[in-house]
Amino acid sequence: MCRIAGALRTLLPLLAALFQASVEASGEIALCKTGFPEDVYSAVLSKDVHEGQPLLNVKFSNCNGKRKVQYESSEPADFKVDEDGMVYAVRSFPLSSEHAKFLIYAQDKETQEKWQVAVKLSLKPTLTEESVKESAEVEEIVFPRQFSKHSGHLQRQKRDWVIPPINLPENSRGPFPQELVRIRSDRDKNLSLRYSVTGPGADQPPTGIFIINPISGQLSVTKPLDREQIARFHLRAHAVDINGNQVENPIDIVINVIDMNDNRPEFLHQVWNGTVPEGSKPGTYVMTVTAIDADDPNALNGMLRYRIVSQAPSTPSPNMFTINNETGDIITVAAGLDREKVQQYTLIIQATDMEGNPTYGLSNTATAIITVTDVNDNPPEFTAMTFYGEVPENRVDIIVANLTVTDKDQPHTPAWNAVYRISGGDPTGRFAIQTDPNSNDGLVTVVKPIDFETNRMFVLTVAAENQVPLAKGIQHPPQSTATVSVTVIDVNENPYFTPNPKIIRQEEGLHAGTMLTTFTAQDPDRYMQQNIRYTKLSDPANWLKIDPVNGQITTIAVLDRESPNVKNNIYNATFLASDNGIPPMSGTGTLQIYLLDINDNAPQVLPQEAETCETPDPNSINITALDYDIDPNAGPFAFDLPLSPVTIKRNWTITRLNGDFAQLNLKIKFLEAGIYEVPIIITDSGNPPKSNISILRVKVCQCDSNGDCTDVDRIVGAGLGTGAIIAILLCIIILLILVLMFVVWMKRRDKERQAKQLLIDPEDDVRDNILKYDEEGGGEEDQDYDLSQLQQPDTVEPDAIKPVGIRRMDERPIHAEPQYPVRSAAPHPGDIGDFINEGLKAADNDPTAPPYDSLLVFDYEGSGSTAGSLSSLNSSSSGGEQDYDYLNDWGPRFKKLADMYGGGDD
Repeated sequence: MCRIAGALRTLLPLLAALFQASVEASGEIALCKTGFPEDVYSAVLSKDVHEGQPLLNVKFSNCNGKRKVQYESSEPADFKVDEDGMVYAVRSFPLSSEHAKFLIYAQDKETQEKWQVAVKLSLKPTLTEESVKESAEVEEIVFPRQFSKHSGHLQRQKRDWVIPPINLPENSRGPFPQELVRIRSDRDKNLSLRYSVTGPGADQPPTGIFIINPISGQLSVTKPLDREQIARFHLRAHAVDINGNQVENPIDIVINVIDMNDNRPEFLHQVWNGTVPEGSKPGTYVMTVTAIDADDPNALNGMLRYRIVSQAPSTPSPNMFTINNETGDIITVAAGLDREKVQQYTLIIQATDMEGNPTYGLSNTATAIITVTDVNDNPPEFTAMTFYGEVPENRVDIIVANLTVTDKDQPHTPAWNAVYRISGGDPTGRFAIQTDPNSNDGLVTVVKPIDFETNRMFVLTVAAENQVPLAKGIQHPPQSTATVSVTVIDVNENPYFTPNPKIIRQEEGLHAGTMLTTFTAQDPDRYMQQNIRYTKLSDPANWLKIDPVNGQITTIAVLDRESPNVKNNIYNATFLASDNGIPPMSGTGTLQIYLLDINDNAPQVLPQEAETCETPDPNSINITALDYDIDPNAGPFAFDLPLSPVTIKRNWTITRLNGDFAQLNLKIKFLEAGIYEVPIIITDSGNPPKSNISILRVKVCQCDSNGDCTDVDRIVGAGLGTGAIIAILLCIIILLILVLMFVVWMKRRDKERQAKQLLIDPEDDVRDNILKYDEEGGGEEDQDYDLSQLQQPDTVEPDAIKPVGIRRMDERPIHAEPQYPVRSAAPHPGDIGDFINEGLKAADNDPTAPPYDSLLVFDYEGSGSTAGSLSSLNSSSSGGEQDYDYLNDWGPRFKKLADMYGGGDD
């Protein structure tokens, strides 16, 4: 049998509690004080406290919502406090008087400010028969009876009860745990049962909000609820025996959290931006502001109302706008919006819940900024009635005049941007006006060339408008129209040929000195007295000349249509016409001469070389004619053989195949192999016709059965094969190389011979011989040589040692003079030979050495020599002019020279 033991709470006390909580919440928000709202928190517990059991919830008032608070317990070994204020048991212990009271601290993490509150725990009285009877006043939920077996079949005693939901107001002050309902099974009379609840809020996140006494089945809430987080809890109650066996089917328990007015309205944006055109009529929509309330939107706590608190500025009316109190739509209610006077309005908007009740409702504010947008209520006006400008003729894309306007509308908007239009004075469209995007000025530009000889001045009528039309009821004033006077400046223009190009038809073959035509240019500057002179600019074949004054064109060579400079029978020549203006200008013209063909080219045989067999069969030679003329001076052609020499017609015969081709065959049965030159007479169809004897080189060869030549050699050039020519060239190259090598060998041999002549053999009496060194020296009488001077040229400073190796120096060194090693005083004729030989080898191996026949300086002899420079000795042709008396002062070695050149008449 299913029943509910106990009556539900009546509706009236619940509404009273809700109303009281709403008033208290309003008062708390109005007079908020940071800290614990209660001095002492109380909780009633069973004797046995289990580890992790939630005991109660302490609430900390954080008025500005920015504080970060950390909770601590005075008995940390027994109790701990979570960040949400829920107090839990750290360990399991029996509740006694020593655990009856403790303190909870709240400390600001930043400012270290500290608050405390006392917690008092009381022991729940033991369940006796009397207490059970008294507890019957708490709502009791009984598990519905299950199906039972009776007479072998299932019998249902009574229909299940529908458990009504439990309504629990949010933000309840406790004390906690707060008893809600007791769950009981009618089978607890015979069995020892244990009760439990499952679901979100019990054993599922958020856990620990609802707890149940496993023995008595008392369901309690451990802390205040927040409807804005969870508006409804759906729990399931279970009953099992001490062995954990289910004795009842689970029942569903729904707990509804009743809303309290604990949330202020919040605007979606703190600052709202909107626009409205100036001059808008009353009732024009501007914008919509929106606020939300976390409370129940279906209750008074979540029903919002809007109003405008203030308007700035308050001109021209303090109430230019109004707001729909339910939707938040802002509209205009007064006329007179003028952007040029007030560009922006700032409104303070307030949203209040409880349907705008100023006493019980919570409020919040936001700012609405309304920008008055510009409309085109001010036309552009020119700063002057007439503008002036000038432009050189034939110039385009240049600015002629700068038009300036003023506009009171907002800059750089379509209502301010000017658009210029030429309404008169330019019928041919030679001018255009572009708008400067920065200054809004009009730039008058020439878009088509202007001819001074045609128009010397333009007077333009210009109108200025905006990109958008003027507002309704506003007209353009006379200042929106102006006049632009443009003066055209005369400049020197290019002369031009007419016609260009000029085409004439002439027969080729005209002789030099023939006047072809007159090609003249016109000067467009009618108001300038100028002369034009002509010159030739391009004449690829150098056939023409032009008179510099009158432009007559005359030939200076024979015109030839077959010239490579003629394309498609047309010859192009370009001429230049220049005036004497300032600056001088010029123009070009092209003369095209269409050359008519004459029969001035004789036909030639093609191909010029051919092969045939020694017998008439099976080969024939097909030939044609090449004629550089064109019809009717080319084909058809006539082919024939000359009468002389007589062997031509005796050995060969020619047959015409058609107008362009003929066939050459052997007339005799056998012709010895070789190369034959066959003259052929070819005549074209010109009037008069032109004939030519063209030579066809025919190689007669031995042929196989297929008619192909079996000879290896082929006809090349004048009878010499390519291989023979290459062999001759290789021979010539090899011969040149041999000659070059012989010349090099001869030069090296001459050098060695000269070096051997300088060597001194100790066994020969060199004093009885005259050695030629390619320079003037003494004769036979100059025989007293002191060779020790060559072995030891300088003994002034014998301690210095000459550097190793042979050194050549063509000029006096700038460093210290070299010293020579001391040698044996005994003369040895071989030393001078080795010395000279080593110097010769050094000169041959030196790439920078002077030529072999020049003066070689092997070493610098040092300063203080008694001998003068030999360069002062001139040739015998000038010996009579020299004074050689100083040779007497040089000692016995130069006595012979002194007698020969410095003596008397003998």
